[in-house]
Amino acid sequence: MDSFTYYNPTRIEFGRDKENTVGELLAHDGIGRVLLVYGTGSIKKIGLYQRVIASLEKAGVEYVDLGGIVSNPLLSDVYHGIELVKSNKIDAVLGVGGGSVIDSSKAIAAGAVVETDVWDFFINKASIDKALPVYSIVTLAAAASEMNGNSVITNEATKQKYSIASVHLNPKISIVNPELMMSVTKEYLAYSAVDIIAHSIEVYFTATDHPNFQSRLVESIIKTVIETTEILIEDPANYDARAEFAWASSQALNGLTSSGTGGGNFPNHMIEHALSALFNIPHGAGLAIVIPAWMKWYKDKNITQFERFAKEVFGKDSADEGITSLQRWFDFIGAPVSLPKGNIPREAIPEIAQNAYGLAKMWGMGDAYCVQSIEDILGYA
Repeated sequence: MDSFTYYNPTRIEFGRDKENTVGELLAHDGIGRVLLVYGTGSIKKIGLYQRVIASLEKAGVEYVDLGGIVSNPLLSDVYHGIELVKSNKIDAVLGVGGGSVIDSSKAIAAGAVVETDVWDFFINKASIDKALPVYSIVTLAAAASEMNGNSVITNEATKQKYSIASVHLNPKISIVNPELMMSVTKEYLAYSAVDIIAHSIEVYFTATDHPNFQSRLVESIIKTVIETTEILIEDPANYDARAEFAWASSQALNGLTSSGTGGGNFPNHMIEHALSALFNIPHGAGLAIVIPAWMKWYKDKNITQFERFAKEVFGKDSADEGITSLQRWFDFIGAPVSLPKGNIPREAIPEIAQNAYGLAKMWGMGDAYCVQSIEDILGYA
C-alpha cells in the first residue's frame, strides 16, 4: 500500500426528514443569508423547496434564489450566481439537488471570493485558496459531490467541460435523505448507477498499486449498486435500497477508495466530458458508452486486475467475460452502450477525440491518451 493522506471535512446528515433541519444547521454555523441553488423545478414538485424555505425562515436565515441549473451545468449560470452573491452579501451557498446543482454551488463559492474569472480555476491559470462555505441537500445519488471538493462545469462558449478540485469546496454539511430520491426516473437511475461504477473503477484499473482492501471496497460498491439498482427498477419506493445506493454513491468518490493505491487517473471521465460538452448527452449515459470501449482497449495493460474484476463482481473467469457482463448490465438497465445508441454519429469521433485531448493534457494524461489513442478507444464504441 502506497503512502497517503486522507482527509474529508464533510459532515453527513443521513436519513428521513433531515432536510427539515437545514435552517438550524446553517444558523448554528453563523450563516445569516444563503444563495439557494436548485434545478429546473423538481424540488418544488415534491415539496422539498417549500420545506427548505420553511426551515430557513424558522431559523432566521435569509435566502436568495438561483433556480434553473441544468444537467451538464453551465458556466453562464455560475457567473450569474457569483453576481448574486456579490450583490446580496451572501454568507454561504446551499445547493439542493443532484450533482449538477452542487457542482454549480461549489464553482459559485470559489468564484465569489475573488476578482479573477472563475474559469481560470478550471484551466489551471489560478489556484483555489478560499471559498464561501457550501452546504447541500441531495436529491440524486450519483456524483458524490455531496462528499468531495470536485466541480465539473461546461463552458458553453468554448465547448469545454472541465473540472476543479479543492478541499475548500467540500460541503461543510450535506443532508442525504433517500426518500428525496424516490421520484428519480428509471432512466436517470440507470445513468446514476453507471456514474457510481465509473467513479469506482477508474483508479481500480489504472492505479500503480492495488491493495486488497481498496479493491474490495470498490468491488463492494459496484455489487451494491448492481443489487440495489435492480431492486429499485422494480420497487422505486424501497427505502433500504435507496439508502444503500445513496451511501455507496458517496463512498465511490470521497477519496476513500483511492487511498493507498499509488495514483491512477480518470480516462473514462476525460473522454465522456467531450461527449457531453459537444452533444449534451447525460453524463451517465455517456459513461455507459465509453467505459466498455475503454476497457476493451486498456485491458491488456492491467490484465490481472481485469480478471479479478470479472471474478469478484460477475463470477466470470476472463477479462473479456467481465467486460461483456458489465456492458450487458448497462444495456439491461437502459443505458446506451454504443455511440449510435446515444445518438452520436461515428463521424464525430475525430472531433470528440480532439476535444477530449485538450482535457487529457489538462489532467496530465496527454502522453498516454493522444488524439489517435482516443479515436481508437471510441472505435470500440
